[in-house]
Amino acid sequence: MRMILRLLANAAALAVATWLLPGISLTADSLTDQVIALLIIALIFGVLNAVVKPIFTLVTSPIVLLSLGLFLLVINALMLLLTSWIAGLVGLGWQVSNFWWAVLGALIVSVVSFILNAFLKDKNEARRG
Repeated sequence: MRMILRLLANAAALAVATWLLPGISLTADSLTDQVIALLIIALIFGVLNAVVKPIFTLVTSPIVLLSLGLFLLVINALMLLLTSWIAGLVGLGWQVSNFWWAVLGALIVSVVSFILNAFLKDKNEARRG
């Protein structure tokens, strides 16, 4: 259940970035197609963040440390660009036009995800920690 809620939070964050930024577009016709596409994109984004992002972060850890963590925004932008590329291969119609739109998108996705995930805190998690 928790994973489904996180998937929905990611989809909502990606939808906000898509809605706010002209450099991120979704070409699905109907609202149903858009929702389905965003859910699949959120799934791709989640898998990339779980598998690829830790590798990128490890390899670039000296840069991340020297930039006091700001380079993580670049890594998040690269995850959005990679998600866009995979979405294009699959034919989902979601596209990030360039790196700078990806940086802005990563910032929006990070903020929206942070806010939404704050509401998804597990009640048992507070007792464990």
